[in-house]
Amino acid sequence: MTRISKSKSRRGAELLEFTFAFLPLLVMSFALVDVAWAIFAESTLAYAVRAGLRVGITMTGTKAGGTDLTTLVKRSVQASAGGLLGKLPTDPGWNTIKVHFYDHDTLLDMCADPNGNKPTNLMTVSIQGYALNPLVPRLWGWGQSADKSATVVSHIAADLIEPSHDPPTKGLAP
Repeated sequence: MTRISKSKSRRGAELLEFTFAFLPLLVMSFALVDVAWAIFAESTLAYAVRAGLRVGITMTGTKAGGTDLTTLVKRSVQASAGGLLGKLPTDPGWNTIKVHFYDHDTLLDMCADPNGNKPTNLMTVSIQGYALNPLVPRLWGWGQSADKSATVVSHIAADLIEPSHDPPTKGLAP
């Protein structure tokens, strides 16, 4: 009669234990990467809105070089967004950037007024309705299909337009 060593009789247990440990680790890793991606994208878009607002409230006509203020602000937001909003005005992200002008005293919308960008008026720059897609589809259970739906992201920043003797043209807002 031949004896079977203990190591040979337990050979499959290691593979089974590895599988039981690896699958939850893989799920947690994907969840961690997806949450980190969402936090990164949210903070990048918030930074881009604030950077665009800084450009808008401090811009003068001389520095604008003939370009209108709304276009300059939108370009600045797009450039600061790390590629999330695209690179060109024809990209879909361009339409999610909104620039509004309000009267400082009454808070009336001044977007239709050509002098809406006068100093001490309020300027708001926002990203509205940006669809942030997950990197990895979310799984909620065995019987359900994977959730690939996007999260809608919106950010807004507002400040008073700096006093200037040379304000740039406003352009079409929002």
